[in-house]
Amino acid sequence: MSKFSHRSNKKELLDRDDIPFEDIKQNMKELDFINTWLGGHAITINGIESLVKLSAFQLSDKLTICEMGCGGGDNLRAIGKWCKERDISVILIGIDMNPNCIAYARSRTDNFDIDFISDDYRNVHFETKPDVIFSSLFCHHFTNEELQQQFAWMKQNTKLGFFVNDLQRHPLAYYSIKWLTKLFSKSYLVKNDAPLSVLRGFHKNELSQLLSQSSIINYQLKWKWAFRWLLTYKHEQ
Repeated sequence: MSKFSHRSNKKELLDRDDIPFEDIKQNMKELDFINTWLGGHAITINGIESLVKLSAFQLSDKLTICEMGCGGGDNLRAIGKWCKERDISVILIGIDMNPNCIAYARSRTDNFDIDFISDDYRNVHFETKPDVIFSSLFCHHFTNEELQQQFAWMKQNTKLGFFVNDLQRHPLAYYSIKWLTKLFSKSYLVKNDAPLSVLRGFHKNELSQLLSQSSIINYQLKWKWAFRWLLTYKHEQ
């Protein structure tokens, strides 16, 4: 049976709790590069645009955006830059249970005010719900059962809605990233985890089934280059 038929259940190295800090730093740097040049950040911005009516946010308003599994914070910095260019006042929150990722993220805020929380997202309780919660390259780390809990949590804890930016499980994506990281990556974490991430990624029907099982309807699921899915859910107003 093809290894692309079903999601792999093999854990990534980054999911371990004994990875040295310097190795995590190198991994985060390379992931930022990959997200920048293969369009990951652009897809995240697309997710925000699909949920937020920008004309409704004037200079006096505050838009609150929270990322689950924020890693090194590169997505939040990209959002901060995007909001600054549009005079949108934004509160940024990043959640990651790996304290080394949070330590690295806090060292690279690029003068943006970002509230980083080192904890499991399930332990986080908001005084005021964020407008938007999102995840990027985070969902594929989890089982289908765990993802149902994630989708429900994001739905319950947002004012406007949530979105997910994650990987399509596809042979071309797998062999391309395996080849590229073998040639150019200096991180053993990236070399191992990047192709494995694709094998833990999703076919469209799998995401649709997960959403149905989570009682989430009226969502949009779009394919994006390079081999990404953008899933958006917006609360009915």
